[in-house]
Amino acid sequence: MGRTLFRFLFRKMWNTRWMTGTTLVGLIFAVAFTLSIPMYADGALKRVVAKSLQEKNDGFPAGSILMRYQAVGSQKADLDSLATVRNYIQNEIPKQIGFPYFAYTEMLSIRGAQISPVDPNKVDPSKRRQMNMITMGDLESHVDITNGRMYSDAGADGIIEAVVYEEAMYRNDFTVGDEFKYPVQGGAKPLTVKVVGSFKPKQEGDPYWYQGFNPLVNALIVNDKVFTEQLLKQKKIPLTIANWYYAFDLREIRTSQLTPLSNTLSRLDIDLYQMLKNTKVDFSFSPMLDEFKRQSVQLQMLLFTLAAPMIAMVFYFIVMNSRQSLERQKSDIAVLRSRGASTRQIIWIFLLEGFILGGVSLVIGPLVGWFMAKSIGSSSGFLTFVDRKAIPVDVSAGTFVYALAAVLIAILAAVIPAIRYARSTIVGLKQQMARLDRKPLWQRWFLDVALLCVAGYGWYLFYERQMLSFATGLSNDQLQLDPLLFFVPALTIFAIGLCFLRIFPWILRLVNRLGGKFLPVPLYLTLTQLSRSSKAYFPLMLLLILTLGLGVYDSSAARTIDLNSTERTLYKYGTDVIVQTVWEGVSDALPQDPGNAGGGQNGGNESGQDGGQNGGGQNGGAPGFPGPDVSFDTNIRYVEPPFEIFRHLPGVEAAARVLRTKGNVVVSGRSVGMGAVMGIDNVDFAKVAWFRNDLFPYSPRQYLNLLGAYDELNGAAALVSADFAEKYRLKPGDLFTISLQQQAVEFVVVGTVPYWPTEYPQQMPFFIVNLDYIYDQVPLMPYEVWLKMKDGAMLTPAVQELQEHDITISAIENVKNELLTQRKHPARGGVFGILSLGFLVSVAISFIGYLLYWFFNLSSRVVQFGVLRAMGLSRKQLTGMLLLEQVFTAGLSIVLGFAIGRLASYLYLPFLQTTEDSQMQVPPFRVVFDFKDSLQIGIVVMIMLIAGATLLLMHIRRLRVHQAVKLGEER
Repeated sequence: MGRTLFRFLFRKMWNTRWMTGTTLVGLIFAVAFTLSIPMYADGALKRVVAKSLQEKNDGFPAGSILMRYQAVGSQKADLDSLATVRNYIQNEIPKQIGFPYFAYTEMLSIRGAQISPVDPNKVDPSKRRQMNMITMGDLESHVDITNGRMYSDAGADGIIEAVVYEEAMYRNDFTVGDEFKYPVQGGAKPLTVKVVGSFKPKQEGDPYWYQGFNPLVNALIVNDKVFTEQLLKQKKIPLTIANWYYAFDLREIRTSQLTPLSNTLSRLDIDLYQMLKNTKVDFSFSPMLDEFKRQSVQLQMLLFTLAAPMIAMVFYFIVMNSRQSLERQKSDIAVLRSRGASTRQIIWIFLLEGFILGGVSLVIGPLVGWFMAKSIGSSSGFLTFVDRKAIPVDVSAGTFVYALAAVLIAILAAVIPAIRYARSTIVGLKQQMARLDRKPLWQRWFLDVALLCVAGYGWYLFYERQMLSFATGLSNDQLQLDPLLFFVPALTIFAIGLCFLRIFPWILRLVNRLGGKFLPVPLYLTLTQLSRSSKAYFPLMLLLILTLGLGVYDSSAARTIDLNSTERTLYKYGTDVIVQTVWEGVSDALPQDPGNAGGGQNGGNESGQDGGQNGGGQNGGAPGFPGPDVSFDTNIRYVEPPFEIFRHLPGVEAAARVLRTKGNVVVSGRSVGMGAVMGIDNVDFAKVAWFRNDLFPYSPRQYLNLLGAYDELNGAAALVSADFAEKYRLKPGDLFTISLQQQAVEFVVVGTVPYWPTEYPQQMPFFIVNLDYIYDQVPLMPYEVWLKMKDGAMLTPAVQELQEHDITISAIENVKNELLTQRKHPARGGVFGILSLGFLVSVAISFIGYLLYWFFNLSSRVVQFGVLRAMGLSRKQLTGMLLLEQVFTAGLSIVLGFAIGRLASYLYLPFLQTTEDSQMQVPPFRVVFDFKDSLQIGIVVMIMLIAGATLLLMHIRRLRVHQAVKLGEER
């Protein structure tokens, strides 16, 4: 029976090999796409860990564990328990952690004491020397002896040999060979300690020296055997402190290991205390693990939510493919049922087929998933992949859980429709064929309308949340990118697509009725065919609508996220590079009434610019206070560094002087608060500044020209922020003053601008003025140098040349570094990668589904085509009829996909502004559609349509009327 079943199964799979093969492709895509997400998350986690390992965490390297025993009062450590703890820490903990370690340090210490020389004639006895006697495990491997020798494991004549840190001899004024008396607790005879050598570390940055070197300045280090056997056991000196330190290498950690490792660290405290009281974990990397776990969970949730619509499309493709296969096999199934096969046997056949295909997909899928995960890591935008250092990706046992879940869901999706067919008999099959015009379940239950209402409610919630953030200014701790902003639009596209399919037959019938008598024969036949069997086209049309709708939305979302993030950064910096140099300044201090004063050399930017009036630049000297009743009025005279050098630096296209400071603004004799003042050279500024032209009513160059065009104003022209001008009713020609360096400077309004690079009108009104005019009115203030770099130019040569000219740089800001950091963020790359791969996968399955659908659609209508040809329809008319079918189904679905995708973009993408961003969204947020993306999607669609049309032509050319027209029905 089993052999017969397998023979029948393989024969069935071979007879439907095209359907079987495409189902296998769908399963492989499902496994690969699902696996790629945890693979990428693992790789991204390793990259985060590698970065964390380069940093310090509370003074310790990342991956550190510090365990400590400290005696309380007069308690003595039980030596057997101490031995148990030492063995557990040295041998068991590395096994439990499961990672290699960079360093292991054990340090035991008895109570410190003030030592005295054995021979006062050799060593100064008046020097106070407070020392600790300790032992450090494996010290010999980490030090170089600089004087004398290393200690031995047996003291001679009761003398204990010790080595000391080289600095300890200088600090405590003794030399190698000196002997000291070391008092011990309990009134016992003092120990005699001889310093036999001094050392220095082989590598000062070695994690072995986790405590640093300051504690070693007052330490006498003895052999471990001497410390344990003679001091602790023979002399019964109580142990005071014991430290055990590990620095583990976590670079190969995986997301599946985070929770078990965290649990191990949590249990460690309990185990240590039970072995030896007063022993505990003083410090561990458990908080770092929790942070890794949080980041990994957030990243995986984000990516799975983004990928959910595409994964659902893969499952939908499998279901659609399975239904097509079942439609072709329903006669065979009915015959089997009529000849005695049970429903269970038929279901078992399809289930066994699913397990076979699932097993193959579990072998091939991880390989494809590995490639997908690598592609996600190299994504820098929608359908944009760059050559960057690949993330470390591998397959772990944990990731196979996702693959297995995907396979099981896909098998169920394919087998469940078979259950209904397995119950049918020949009689039932005839009854079903008589009810082909019955509406689908989702139309009978109005599920499309319900889904549309759910999507509308989702949009309303997004709108309410954004309005609340605008009104209250509250921020939240949610991810910057809400995953629901990709799930809800997918639901919207799906719901609108279903709603259109509901009215699609009505439209066809209406057109057929209105123009039935006037339409050409191919068009009439097409409309008749579609209106009578429109339900058969629904799966294909819905697949195309979803593919293109999501493609348009995802491409627009990727471009919108990327462009708005980039523009925020460019606006924040205003140019490519900002250089702040150290200005030499001379302070003339004049006594005056008590008050704040001070000054110093400028370190650049606002704090340094206000040093003359508020005291102390960013890198300036400390304010002086000679007494409680006297202060100084500081007048700083700055020496300007040479500016022309900046224009000729290697890689620099243009340079400009830019002064940014603040001053009190006075309008109509009344102070209206502080304002941000930017002094510029308008010609130079136009060459270096970044502008987004749509932010201004006129070209930015026209505004810059206004600053230099008013010669009669002697340079007093000013551009005023539009909000400020509107609030105080300022118009071109009005006068106002700004206090700079404690002097009132008068300006004339020549124009108003809503935005300006680096200026945020919500925070403070801004004023753009001529730099030379400010310097004519007030003492020289330090400015910044803005640089416009040539394409591909590096900043390092320019910095080196400045150093050669003895120009000291106090701060430098490079917008390219900031943009590069943003683009390398794992979540950002993951979002773009998932959107790109998801679209490519959905296009691939749509293309396969499209070709298969038309191939089997044409194959099932051979008799119909033969009859039409026999009735006189020419091959040209038949071709036109079938091409029109493609236009009304695939073509209409493509147009709808583009339209619905754009609609969803306009509806949901504005909500990509987070609550934090909504308060500082300058320049204003905008939804972006890139022609390049539309072109790419269009090319894919054209290839699909051309392939479908070619399939039609080939099929019609092979059609033979005498073979197609026959008695009986087609099987």
